[in-house]
Amino acid sequence: MHSFWIIFKQAFLTKATTKSFIITTVIVCASFFLLANMSKILDVFQGEDEDHVLYIVDESGELAPRLQEQLQLADRDIQAVPTEQTEKELKEGIVADTVEAYLVLEQGEELTARYVTKSANELENGSNIEQAVQSLQTILTAEKLNLDNNQVEQLFAPALFEREAVSESSKSQEELSQARGLVYILIMLIYISVIYYPNMIAMEVATEKSSRVMEILISSVSPVKHMFAKIAGIGTLGILQMLAFGLSGFIAIKTAGTSMTEGIYSVFGFADVKISTFLFAVLFFLLGYFLYAVLAALLGSLVSRTEDVQQLMLPMMLLIIVASLIAFSGISVPEANFVTIASFIPFFAPLVMFLRVGMLDVPLWEPLLSIAIMLVTIGLLGWLGARVYRGGVLMYGSAQSLKDIRKAIALGNKK
Repeated sequence: MHSFWIIFKQAFLTKATTKSFIITTVIVCASFFLLANMSKILDVFQGEDEDHVLYIVDESGELAPRLQEQLQLADRDIQAVPTEQTEKELKEGIVADTVEAYLVLEQGEELTARYVTKSANELENGSNIEQAVQSLQTILTAEKLNLDNNQVEQLFAPALFEREAVSESSKSQEELSQARGLVYILIMLIYISVIYYPNMIAMEVATEKSSRVMEILISSVSPVKHMFAKIAGIGTLGILQMLAFGLSGFIAIKTAGTSMTEGIYSVFGFADVKISTFLFAVLFFLLGYFLYAVLAALLGSLVSRTEDVQQLMLPMMLLIIVASLIAFSGISVPEANFVTIASFIPFFAPLVMFLRVGMLDVPLWEPLLSIAIMLVTIGLLGWLGARVYRGGVLMYGSAQSLKDIRKAIALGNKK
């Protein structure tokens, strides 16, 4: 057991102390604080109270003040300024950067407006102005029809529309909206984890073989113990890194104190989340990691050059990609039959079953059955992986295909 912990410590510290790992962790954690405070940073460069001047070409002279009223009601930082300049002069001002934009208003049977700015990228800013013009059009139409304010409010009052699902596993629309954001984030974490950390194991094993360090290690430690020590060491490193990411993201959102971050915190479901959802996230993270880690160690033992790792890892990567496609497409239809079936397939279950648990009130036996299937699969892969690993670490030369698994098993039996 002492040798197991030596390899465990070596696998953990070797990766934890690398510059790439430390820099990646710091950059990701710092990016959470950067994104959470992005609105404050933009205010510093753009000017928090800066008003955008919008020149109004209005022959009647009555529409510009009323448009300004609508902009103020909508709390827009846009100042509508009537102008006597011609359109030719205004366009010259836009080219010379002395005019941001202008709006041509004409009132006939209907109100028409034309918004002019310098580039297509700035045309998106016209959505706020378009809403104000639409409100102004509503008021002008109401005046023509001699409608009072109460009648206008009744005319545009939204209908009361409620959603109700009869399925016992369905949640309310509000619960689904909250769960969808949280599940999406956690699925992304699980997806990245089962790609990144198992690939790290395969590269580690291939590196030790290419440098002939493996021959020294297996002379004093059994290949099976070496494999599971690697898996446990890098798995522990992955858990700690994910905890660092989660903690930094949580602190960044809570300390930013902006309306945007508070909205994200609420919409993504962090304000009212079940503890069971996080517990299932951790459980499926661990099961998904060990499932793919054993497979990665198995594949990594077959190659003696790091250049060959990606070639043999391709089948495993395809499994992860298919699982993610099913999970992300199932976010909008979590009760679909293909999602239900995929949630019991062990290589898809870490993502898909967690999706169903997070977004549906599924019976407890379903996630437990999926977990049991995964545990059995991990056990079978562990048994097969141990046999392949025992012979694979002694194989050198270019790995051609998965057919080398049979050679590795035969060589392990001779050992």
